[in-house]
Amino acid sequence: MDINHYQFYFFIGIGGTGMSAIAQYLKGIGKSVSGSDRQFTSKGTTDTEIKLNKEGILTFEQNGDGINQQTQIVVVSTAVEESNLEYQKANQLKIPVVLRSDLLAAITQTKKTIAVSGTSGKSTTSAMIYHIMEKCGQPISFIGGAGLISIIKSGKIGNAIASDSDWLVIEADESDGSLVKYCPEIGLILNIDKDHKELEELATIFDTFKKNTRGKLIVNQSHIRAKKFSQNLENDFGINTSCGFNATDYKQNGFQISFQINQVQFEIPTVGQHNMENATAAVASCFQLGISVEQSSKALKTYEGINRRHQIIGKVNGVTIIDDYAHNPAKIAASIKACQFKGSKLFVWFQPHGFQPTKFLRTEFVEEIIKSLRKEDEIWMSEIYYAGGTVSKDISAKDLIDDIKSSNPNAYFIENRAELPEKIKSKIKIGDILLLTGARDPSLTSFATFVLERLA
Repeated sequence: MDINHYQFYFFIGIGGTGMSAIAQYLKGIGKSVSGSDRQFTSKGTTDTEIKLNKEGILTFEQNGDGINQQTQIVVVSTAVEESNLEYQKANQLKIPVVLRSDLLAAITQTKKTIAVSGTSGKSTTSAMIYHIMEKCGQPISFIGGAGLISIIKSGKIGNAIASDSDWLVIEADESDGSLVKYCPEIGLILNIDKDHKELEELATIFDTFKKNTRGKLIVNQSHIRAKKFSQNLENDFGINTSCGFNATDYKQNGFQISFQINQVQFEIPTVGQHNMENATAAVASCFQLGISVEQSSKALKTYEGINRRHQIIGKVNGVTIIDDYAHNPAKIAASIKACQFKGSKLFVWFQPHGFQPTKFLRTEFVEEIIKSLRKEDEIWMSEIYYAGGTVSKDISAKDLIDDIKSSNPNAYFIENRAELPEKIKSKIKIGDILLLTGARDPSLTSFATFVLERLA
């Protein structure tokens, strides 16, 4: 596919983070872009709709009205089934339908690309790379999986920027296998854990990514499965390892972490050792573009984070409420550990997404949560988020809670999440932490605000 052959793009499901990012990028390079989403209404009042409209992107209900003879190409994600009304209309009008990942691969052919891969940390690492380059006066284009807070403050969604730079940083997703479609100048492998696919299949996918990387491959020497793909230790990063970019002396003081990379001191306003790894990966990547470790250290002092990644929603009655995107076992474990402050009890609420993914990862979810929780902490779950489509609903979040209870009695199922604030209000005390986690559900941001208000 050559993006220069098309001017008029229509996205089915444009409200999704990955879809809206590509849509904004295309608009930023002068394309005509429109799209629909089942979350959109005729009133056009959702936050995503409003921000897309401000960018000059027309939005529609998912009823087919937005697709017409002018439409040259229709973009879908793997979540859009062929039975979709608009998918069928595109076929009837003989309009080409392309996968989001194929379009992103075509975009990368027009730029020198940094492709950030791994089962965890892609959004944060991509955002840190963009932030470092921007602060160092060398802004690059960015297509990410979450909005940077610094960009959101300007009234944008924050997950995409089109610049005049020759360089582009993207998230390269392994969950749908599309990782094999990219041939970047810099390939980055953060970690490889079971998520959506078995480890054997993931190993094959990442091996193809390694072979497709045209320039330098940077891998995490601290991760046992990632390090197997190393090509050159001088390009790699890790924690307490003998590689090119070595992170040491990790400390967390409240909502700030500090550490050293090659004896250069770093201080970042975020939490968790996993974010030290993400930052080190970003530093290693930016070094390939001429940014020194010292320059990266200065830039990351002002890093404000990304939407729903350990985002502090607020404090109420001495309780800190944190909203996080964690949704697979490794991410849940890292998120929990990052919020276990000394002297504070941690309340974790998790809404799994997708019946098939939850069933696939049931054992891993239970094991990681049990290992991560301290004896005083509590885990609460609401029912699995259903995004639509044909699926067998043969598992419940209650099944996970029942499994966890066999080892930790502080596990609770609360089917209706709206009841959460009232249920925990009498238990949570000054100094405690409430961590809200989950993905894919667009209402999670408003739910975090709802919890904050109800605990007041």
